Amino acid sequence: MKIKDFPKQDRPREKLEKYGPGKLSDAELLAILLRTGTKDLNVLKLSQKILQKFENKKIIDISIEELKTIHGLGTVKSCEIIACFELGKRMLKDKKFSILLSPKDVWERMEDIRGSKKEHFVVFYLDSRNQEIQREIISMGTLNESLVHPREVFEGAIKNNAASIILAHNHPSGDMDPSEADIEITKKLVHAGKILDIKIINHVIITNNSWSRIEF
Repeated sequence: MKIKDFPKQDRPREKLEKYGPGKLSDAELLAILLRTGTKDLNVLKLSQKILQKFENKKIIDISIEELKTIHGLGTVKSCEIIACFELGKRMLKDKKFSILLSPKDVWERMEDIRGSKKEHFVVFYLDSRNQEIQREIISMGTLNESLVHPREVFEGAIKNNAASIILAHNHPSGDMDPSEADIEITKKLVHAGKILDIKIINHVIITNNSWSRIEF
C-alpha cells in the first residue's frame, strides 16, 4: 500500500503539519526525509526496516556506506539523511536539555518562585521524550477556575507542540497538602488533557523547603 493511498490523516507529512513533529514516530519522521520507498516497500516500511536493522546503533552516527547496504537507499538519499543528522548534531551541540520526571526536578526548576508570597501556577511543556520545551506562568493568585482554565493551560501546549505537560504551583503558607480547589482543578485539567491527547505527568505543590504531588 503506497503512502498516497493512506487516509490523509495517517500520512506522515500531513500528520506533522497538523500535530507537529512530537506526535510522529521515528519511522514517520524518517519517512518524510526519504520521501519515496521501493517497488516492494512503501516509504514507511522502508523507514521501519532501516530503524530495525540499526536498532543497536545510534542512527545519527551511521555512515553513508552502512545506509547504502539497505535496498532502496542510494547515494542521494543516504547523503541527505547523513546531512540532516549532522546539521541537527551541530545545532544541538551546546544545548542542554532538562528532563522533568520527578517532583524534585520540578521543585529545583522553580527556585525563583518557591519563596514568593503569591501563588504561581506554572506549566512545563514537554516534547515526546519528556524534554522541556518551555516553562510558562499561567496565573498568579489563589487558585480557582477563573484563574486556571484549560484554555490557558492547553493553548500553550498546542502552540508548543507539547506531547505532555507538568503542572506546578507554590503554597506560600508552607502547607504541602492540596486544597479542595487544587484537587478539583487538577481533575478538570486531566480530563481536558485526555480529550486533547496531551498527558499530564504530574501536578506538584511547591513550598520553600519541600514538595508534594497531587494524586490523580
